Amino acid sequence: MLVSVITPVYNTAQYLDECIGSILSQSMTDFELLLIDDGSTDESALIADEYAAKHACIRCFHKPNGGLSDARNFGIERAEGDYITFVDSDDELAPDTLLPLMQTLSEQTDIDILEYPVTERKGRP
Repeated sequence: MLVSVITPVYNTAQYLDECIGSILSQSMTDFELLLIDDGSTDESALIADEYAAKHACIRCFHKPNGGLSDARNFGIERAEGDYITFVDSDDELAPDTLLPLMQTLSEQTDIDILEYPVTERKGRP
């Protein structure tokens, strides 16, 4: 089961390495990561491009700023996975986040939405 992880990116250069690193560190490896640069004016677009150049599972897209929902919808239109999940570019996933989610989905076929917690950043509003 391929999972599409969609990460809208807008001016989060200071958090992006940790975010992408946490996704790449997943124990489950059958995923694609779609980085949707939503018109960033900081170094976020460059960081996203660098990761996409180094990792075959990452695709990076650039679009004019349209907001979080627009960036997510843009990613949904390009996702190739059987399932879709969203990770904000200033959040991190614990290393074993995706695998239990996919196990639950494979066991419970009537699930439409499955929520999970993300790591909170200290000192953030």
